[in-house]
Formats: sequence, C-alpha cells, structure tokens
Amino acid sequence: MAKRAAKGPILVCLQLLLCFSQTNCIRAKGKDGSDDKIKGMFVFGSSLVDNGNNNYLENSTAKADFLPYGIDFPKGPSGRFTNGKNVIDLLGEMLKLPCLIPPFSDPSTKGSKVVHGVNFASGASGILDDTGFLAGQVISLNQQIRNFETVTLPQMQKQLRVKRRETRKAMKKYMFIVGTGGNDYLFNYFARKGEYNASLETFTANLTTSLSLQLRRLYRLGARKFVLISVYPLGCSPMLNAMRKNGCIEVMNEAAVLFNNELKSIIDRAKSDMPTSNIVLVNSYNIVTDIIQNLYSRGFKDANNPCCEVVPLRQLAGNGISCKKGGRICKDRSAHVFFDGLHPTEKVNVEIATKAFTSKRKTEVYPINVNQLAQL
Repeated sequence: MAKRAAKGPILVCLQLLLCFSQTNCIRAKGKDGSDDKIKGMFVFGSSLVDNGNNNYLENSTAKADFLPYGIDFPKGPSGRFTNGKNVIDLLGEMLKLPCLIPPFSDPSTKGSKVVHGVNFASGASGILDDTGFLAGQVISLNQQIRNFETVTLPQMQKQLRVKRRETRKAMKKYMFIVGTGGNDYLFNYFARKGEYNASLETFTANLTTSLSLQLRRLYRLGARKFVLISVYPLGCSPMLNAMRKNGCIEVMNEAAVLFNNELKSIIDRAKSDMPTSNIVLVNSYNIVTDIIQNLYSRGFKDANNPCCEVVPLRQLAGNGISCKKGGRICKDRSAHVFFDGLHPTEKVNVEIATKAFTSKRKTEVYPINVNQLAQL
C-alpha cells in the first residue's frame, strides 16, 4: 500500500513539470478545465489580443518579441504588445483555464495543445483584408477564421473525439473572443483618406457588415458564445501626440463611437441572425475613457506619454508606435495608461478584463458580463 501511495506525489510533480515546460502553460492556477463551464477560448483580432502570432511572420514589422515588451511578463518578451499580460491572459485566469492560450502560428500548437483554445490574432490586422498593408505581412481576420476552420477545428474534433455534426455541442464550452476594428480606421481609412470616396458613416457601415458576416461564419462552424471587444478611444493614443494640441483627436474618437454603436446593433440583430448564440460586448472605449478622464482617482498619473521609448516617425524605421529595442522605459509602469504609442499597459488591461468579467453596468458590458456568459 505504501509503495502504491508514493506514486501520487511523483505523478503530480511530473504533471506540473510538463505544464511548466510548455510555453503556453506558465500558470498553475485553476482546475484542469474539464468540468468547468468554459473549457477554452478561441481568439481573433489584432495586437490588443495577439499573443505572439506575428513572431512567426518573417516580413511583418508589427512585432513585440523584444524588450522592453514583456518586461513584466513571466517569461519575458512573447509577442504581446504590452509590458505584461493582455486582456486575453487575464480573462483566461478569471475563467480558471489551466494554461495561457497558445498562438496558432507556433509550430508546436497542435494536438493536445489546442484543447483549451488557440489564439489566431495578428498585430496590425483588421476586419478588411487590406488593413495592415503598412506593416507588411499580417494575418487578416478572414484568414484567421480560415485557419480555425481548416486547421484547428479538425484537430479539435480529433482531440475531443467528436464527429463533425457533434461539434456545435462541444463548442458551447468555448468562448470566441473577437477584438478588432481599430486598425481599419487608423491604418486604412484615415491613412488612405484620399483613396476613399465613402464618408466615415458609410465606411463604418460597410466595415461592420463585413464583421457581421465573419461572426456568422464562426457561428456556422459551431461558435455560440461570443465576446466582442470594442475599439478604444483611438484619438487619445500617444502616437498622435504630434497632431494633438489640446485633448484628443475627436474625428478618430467619433469613428470609434460609430463602430462601437454598430457592434451593439450586431448583438441586437443576432437574435434573428444567430438565434442560439449569446454575445457580450465589452466597451473598452468607455472603460479607457473613464481612466483618462479620472486619471488620479483611478490610480494613474500619465495618459499622454508612452511608458517606453518610441521611435518617432521622423526617424528611419520609426512608426511612432513601437517601443525601441532595448530602449528606455519608465520606472513606474502602473502609472501609465499607454505602454507604447498605441497599446495599453498591463494595469489598464487588468481594468478592462475585470470590468468585462464582473461589471453590471450596461455602459461597460452589454447585455451581460463575461462571467454571466460563462454560466449559460
């Protein structure tokens, strides 16, 4: 009996060692996820939710796989566009998922590694296929969905031992997170203003029509629980400091508000378009705006400047967004709203994720929060 009992601790140690040896399993929180309401997440979108897919794109300039990115992340630079964890990492912890969601482009993301979800997001990408042209190579939202459909979904079916017709039932235990849209304005509509004959309203209508079709495609593939992350106040980002005199650039914030209002309409229409789906809108615009307008009471000190040293547009290879490799960094990251010229610090990500998960305010989450979605 004693000999048999001794195997327990050894087995546990081996399992922990295996988990910590994997790039995406650096957290020992939560259960194994098998009996929880939510088994995993599939993530689509841009740099705010990307966790390293662009690391594997040879011709992409939108990368964050170098210091000071990841300076507060447990394993250092990982491709996350912030100093520490992003919203996806934090929501995964709150949902008690056992491991960080692995990036699709990592060659090791296959087999049992896909069971708790996969992250398909790509920095600088957008809803439209041509968004991201300034960054060279990116993975558009359409391609991200194709990657899910043609590569990951068949692997999931094999790992879960379900037939194709049984996929929808299995997918009820997974959340589909979509965080995109901002780049379609910053690096498409406004960057190519002379090429567009459409008004901002018409562009937004066409953009959200495309997104609605993409969501329906995921729905047909089995997705039932969606979390849409809104566009935050684009006109307040430090990359625009040279264009800003007093306050934020209103036309860019107006674009974000137009888009976010359309997201809410997508949710309302989903009752007929996707009748068995449940969709939550996380209004990061309102959450970030509240931080900027109530800076000190929210525990911040600087909403105008990036925490890291950013290479300005006037310099060779500068884009006004990315941190300089090995460049200077602020001492108190928790005092800054923005880590680089566009992306928030981990502290802001904590605010967004916490409110996404627990808030009861319709101005922050609509119509319910992520925790309530998980219980459905």
